[in-house]
Amino acid sequence: MFAWFQRLLPRTGNFFEMFEAHAVTDLAGARALAKLVGGECDAAAMIAEIIAHEHRADEITRDVLKTVRSTFLTPFDRGAIATLIGALDDTVDEMQAAAAAIDLYQVREFAPEMREMAAAAVEAAELAVAAMPLLRDVSRNGQKLHDFTEQLIRIEGRADEMHAAGLKRSLGEFGRTDTLRFVVERELYKHLERVLDAFEDVADEIDGIVIDHA
Repeated sequence: MFAWFQRLLPRTGNFFEMFEAHAVTDLAGARALAKLVGGECDAAAMIAEIIAHEHRADEITRDVLKTVRSTFLTPFDRGAIATLIGALDDTVDEMQAAAAAIDLYQVREFAPEMREMAAAAVEAAELAVAAMPLLRDVSRNGQKLHDFTEQLIRIEGRADEMHAAGLKRSLGEFGRTDTLRFVVERELYKHLERVLDAFEDVADEIDGIVIDHA
């Protein structure tokens, strides 16, 4: 009943534009991370680009939270808005954390599994970009949104497999002969996995909105 009543009321606040802008920023960050992990780029420039995207994403997140506080009517529950933008922001936060670790340890060679995980992050970010505009009409786009979230979850599952295979490879190659390199690679895998975990959280938040409003 509440969802039906909400649809009859005027809405204020540019939440949809901000969701879409954040997703586009996340995608730009993911593409920069994939280039960085691909190794065929100016590492310092890519790291700086990722940091810039993270700062832009923070600005959008602050704008969303500020608008939530100042808006009388919102398209979704305020908590859902806050958790969705938070999940989107976590993706680029972990991209920056990965870039910071790469910068700190001066890593310039990356395992195939790392490159695959970074590519998976780009796939996930592209799906998020495609999903955000559909939130403008959840009741009509509920099935499409659910399909997108299923794809995001499958990508995260693939990334888990890449993570496990990469750690196994790293342990076998460096566990006894180069402990520091193994520790560094384990940290990079951790951040890459968290990027994909954050996209899975985005999928969960979208599904929650679909359940409540479709």
